[in-house]
Amino acid sequence: MTHRFGLRVYYEDTDLAGIVYYANYLKFIERARSEWVRGLGVDQAAMKRDEGVVFAVRRVEADYHAPARYDDELVVETEVETVTGARLVLQQTVRRDGELLFSAQVTIVAIGESGAPARLPAAFRRNLH
Repeated sequence: MTHRFGLRVYYEDTDLAGIVYYANYLKFIERARSEWVRGLGVDQAAMKRDEGVVFAVRRVEADYHAPARYDDELVVETEVETVTGARLVLQQTVRRDGELLFSAQVTIVAIGESGAPARLPAAFRRNLH
């Protein structure tokens, strides 16, 4: 199942050359992941409060394929690749009118209050299927 999140490029997202500053793609995919989790019915603030578990990015492997520019309408697509007890690997892409601009493999881990690895909450894992 692919989650799609639309956004528009604002002036503040661009660099001196008028293209999206490379680090902003990480912000775009973060927003999309947050909306994907919300769409699964998971309240991350409640998960932290009730279970003491939060999500953290452990690894990102990214490729930049083509530039996005001011006022472009983009779509971030998020797909689950792998789920284990404490880890989630996602594939995320950013597209403009179907053209691939950016792709990333993102590894998310669950951590407890001490920062140590924790199991992904059962309710979250159930919502993935």
